[in-house]
Amino acid sequence: MKKNMGSIDKKIRLVIAAIFAALYFSGMVSGTLGIVLLALATIFALTSLISFCPLYLPFGINTAPKEKK
Repeated sequence: MKKNMGSIDKKIRLVIAAIFAALYFSGMVSGTLGIVLLALATIFALTSLISFCPLYLPFGINTAPKEKK
């Protein structure tokens, strides 16, 4: 897997994951919506930690800095 996420993209995903997790664990969101938000928070956190988003591939998105040759 080639990295396709830049540092700003990773930080935004981690912030969103933290917000979703806080909403769920504080009890502000529950039920099916809570489970969906918790699953999205997990996915956002994992993809930011490995710097790779599989959904970027079909759309040709790459926010990672260009490698110097």
